[in-house]
Amino acid sequence: MTLSDTRPSTSGKLRMLWLDLTRTCQLACVHCLNDSGPDRAHGTMTRDDWKRALDEAAELGVGMVQFFGGEPTLHPDAAELVTHAVRVGLPTEIYTNLVHVPEQWWELFRLPDVKIATSYYSDDADEHARITRRPTHARTRANIIKAIDLGIPLRVGIVKVLDGQRIEQARAELEALGVARIDVDHVRPYGRGGHGGSYDPSGLCAGCGTGRAAVSPDGTVTPCVFASWMNVGDARADGLAEVVRGEKMAAARAAIRAAVSGGGPPDDDDDDDDDGYDPEPFRECRPGYPPSICPPRN
Repeated sequence: MTLSDTRPSTSGKLRMLWLDLTRTCQLACVHCLNDSGPDRAHGTMTRDDWKRALDEAAELGVGMVQFFGGEPTLHPDAAELVTHAVRVGLPTEIYTNLVHVPEQWWELFRLPDVKIATSYYSDDADEHARITRRPTHARTRANIIKAIDLGIPLRVGIVKVLDGQRIEQARAELEALGVARIDVDHVRPYGRGGHGGSYDPSGLCAGCGTGRAAVSPDGTVTPCVFASWMNVGDARADGLAEVVRGEKMAAARAAIRAAVSGGGPPDDDDDDDDDGYDPEPFRECRPGYPPSICPPRN
């Protein structure tokens, strides 16, 4: 382990911040990384707490915020929070299952600097339902088509969950529908995807906590949405800037790099927001926002 692995960041700059608004979701996907579902709650972060986090993100110069869950559009304050993010100048992505989209949300999706992302599993409705545990294939497909027709920037992630899953057929269908950004990934071993196993940082990409962080529904800050068990601070009590610059975040980065790469990257003397660390040689989480940002809904 090197000095650049363990020292706190002096700048606290973030390229990516996930806002994990809620664990409530219409679906109960077999691989959900945080065990979201219809019987889960929104958490204890209030509307003002989330707004404060967005204001701090803007002050930090965050390159992208992503509203995530669960299904973020089900949070009662989500529409106001997306509007606030745009107002303070934060490029925004909303990761939605596109199952039910009220007209208000179509208007939000069309705001400047707003993009959407969704997950899609198969061109076959029954296979899709085996993964989401809900017969929602037709709705998601129809809303993908509507988003394309409205010119809304959209990316779609296909996650391989089942043996023999119709991955290539799903990709071909999406391409035929006009989806320009399609990524394919495997299940990450967390939440229901981990089948009740222990949390192992070796399943993460080596870039977690490097220029990125996530805020959970209870205000806990983690290195990314996949590392939900790695509590590095409280967005409400500590403030986002102090958390991302702090020793706990530095220690989490070091633990993840050591687990993934067997010791982390070589030392360097750069004192930038990434501690001189380039995660490109290591496994990236995909699908995600480029160039090397982990996606949330795997």
